[in-house]
Amino acid sequence: MSRRRALMRIALAIVPIAALVAGCGSDSGGGDKPSIVLKVVDPGNEGPIAIGKRDGTFDAALAPLGAKIEWVNTTPGFSSMLKLFNTKELDVSGAAFSPVVGALSKDVGVRIVAVQDPAGKDQSGIIASPGSGIRSVADLVGKRVAVNPAAKGEYILLKALAQAGIPADKVTRVPLQQKDAASAFATGKVDAWASFLIPYQEAKANGGIEIATEQSIGSKDNSVVVFRTEVLDKHPAIAAKYLEVLQGLTAKQHAAPADFENVFETTGPRALSGARLSDAIRVGGEVTVPRLPSATDATDLADVVNVFFDNGVITRRITAADIFYDLKSKLNQDQLTAIKAGS
Repeated sequence: MSRRRALMRIALAIVPIAALVAGCGSDSGGGDKPSIVLKVVDPGNEGPIAIGKRDGTFDAALAPLGAKIEWVNTTPGFSSMLKLFNTKELDVSGAAFSPVVGALSKDVGVRIVAVQDPAGKDQSGIIASPGSGIRSVADLVGKRVAVNPAAKGEYILLKALAQAGIPADKVTRVPLQQKDAASAFATGKVDAWASFLIPYQEAKANGGIEIATEQSIGSKDNSVVVFRTEVLDKHPAIAAKYLEVLQGLTAKQHAAPADFENVFETTGPRALSGARLSDAIRVGGEVTVPRLPSATDATDLADVVNVFFDNGVITRRITAADIFYDLKSKLNQDQLTAIKAGS
C-alpha cells in the first residue's frame, strides 16, 4: 500500500469519530463556544445553585463537555413548571417526589437522578388564616384549603388528614399553584394553605397560623434533582457533571451555611434578615448532599404514590422504576466514582 493511500484511509477513519465528538458538543480546545445549553431553574438569592451561578462554577465544569447553563425564571413549585419541561424550555430543577409523581401521571418526560435525605422538614406544612378559627388539622373539616394539585401541597394535606383520621372528602381542596394560592390565602378566599419553602415562610411571617408541618405528619416527600428525560438519554455525562458540582456546593453549604444566604442581594425583597435569616442558616446547616437513589428512597416514594392513588389523585401506582433514572448504567467508571464521592 502506498503512503498516500494509507494516509487517506487514516483520515477517513478519523471522520466518524470527529463527527461523534461534534455531535456530543465536546469542546475540542479550539475555542469553540459550547454547543449544548442546559436550561436550569434560576436559583434566586440563596443556596448552592445560587453560589454556582454567581461564581460560574457550573459553566466552568461543563465547558469541557461542550455545555453551558441557561438560567430560566419560573414560578414557585415544580408542578407549575411542567409546561416548560414539555416544551423543552426547561431541563433541570429541584423538586420533591410528589410533583414528579404527578408529572409522570400526566406523561411529562422527566426523571429523578438524585435524592436528598430529609432536612428542614419544618419549612413546609399547613397554615391557617388568623380569622378562620382553625387551630388544628381537625378544624379543617368543612374548610377550603389551597393545594398545588398532584404535588407537595396536596400530599401534605392528604397525609395530615389521614394521620388525624379525617376522610379527605370532608375538606375542600382548592387547586392553586403557589403564586395564586398566596394571593387567595392573603385575601381570605381560602381558609388554609398547604404550602412549602419561601411562600410558606412568608405567609407565616405575615401572621399565618401553623397547624402542621412535614415533620409532624411524617412526610416522606423527600427533595430530589430532576432532569428532562431526553437530556439524560442524550447527555448522561453532562447530567453527571452537573450533579457532581451540585454535590460539592451542597457539602460546602452544610459546612458554612451563612455563606449561602443573600447570595446576590443583601437588601431588598429577596434578601432575608432577622429571624428568617437565622432560620434559613439553621436549615442550611442541616442540608444533605444529593445522592443516587437507593432502596430506602423507593420505599419513601411508595408512600407518596399510595397517598395519591388511594385518594384518586393519580390513576396508576407509579413505581421506582418509572421515576428513578439509572444514571449509573450510562456512565464510565471515573464519572460514576466522581458522583459517588460527592455524595
